[in-house]
Amino acid sequence: MSFPQRRLRRLRRTPALRRLVAETRLSPDDFIAPLFVREGITEPQPIASIPGIVQHTLGSLRAEVADLVGLGVPGVILFGVPETKDEVGSGAWDPNGIVQVALRELRDTFGDRVVLITDLCLDEYTSHGHCGVLDGRGSVDNDATLDLYAKVALAQAAAGADMVAPSGMMDGAVAAIRGALDGGNFLETAIMGYSAKYASALYGPFRDAVDVTIEGGGDRKGYQQDPANARESLEEIRQDLFEGADIVMVKPAMSYLDIIARARQEVDVPIAAYHVSGEYAMVKAAAERGWIDGDAVAIEHLTSIRRAGADMILTYFAREVAELLND
Repeated sequence: MSFPQRRLRRLRRTPALRRLVAETRLSPDDFIAPLFVREGITEPQPIASIPGIVQHTLGSLRAEVADLVGLGVPGVILFGVPETKDEVGSGAWDPNGIVQVALRELRDTFGDRVVLITDLCLDEYTSHGHCGVLDGRGSVDNDATLDLYAKVALAQAAAGADMVAPSGMMDGAVAAIRGALDGGNFLETAIMGYSAKYASALYGPFRDAVDVTIEGGGDRKGYQQDPANARESLEEIRQDLFEGADIVMVKPAMSYLDIIARARQEVDVPIAAYHVSGEYAMVKAAAERGWIDGDAVAIEHLTSIRRAGADMILTYFAREVAELLND
């Protein structure tokens, strides 16, 4: 008995058929919008290397969050750009620091209609540009930095953060932050660990956005993940979960889809992926030259990140793609 040949193309014939059988769905619900708020400015400042993204004033930040909420984007993550920096990054935990002020204003304005997440690191606030306090040899002192991270977590939680996201890749950071939050009676404040954060060459535009230059032309390869390693990332993820992380993150996203997929197979907690500034900027630059359809590539990128297993995506395309999906 012979069987008719199966025609796999049958279910690709029309847009409606393709939607009907789509295995992966992309929605504004999947997005977290990274937003920059700068102290001491009266007008939003464009970031040349991240086209369409700005350093916000407090007023423009509120307006942007209102638009994102209206588009169905459920979360934002805040990065602060202070007027002054020092050796220890004290602006990161100052109750009147720019992120804490922004948090209070956003919480008063939006209540629980948006998830307010804070980047928890020191690099935006340190004069040397590293993610922690330096020892006498110019290296980041892991344990001394943890004490400062605890102070930042308490300041951000007190100002209204729903979730803190430690991005410095210090060993024991999640445990130190969870202990500080619990000790401060912020038991409901969640932690999204930058668990598999790679020492990537794709962060350049972000550093423009937060005015960070690493002192002496240094780098962060001593504490961020080596791009050559995958098994190590899984161990970092397991460690963050053991220490109390509620969500784990892979960063960057497109170059590390294999890590997202492996993490999805191993853990059952929500997985975030950060579609970083360099990934966004490359799409924008190629689209500006007419080499690609920028909208189509943006949607393809974000869909592939979801397909790999990410539950949520931090992306500079959040507003733009949400508008496309809402059309």
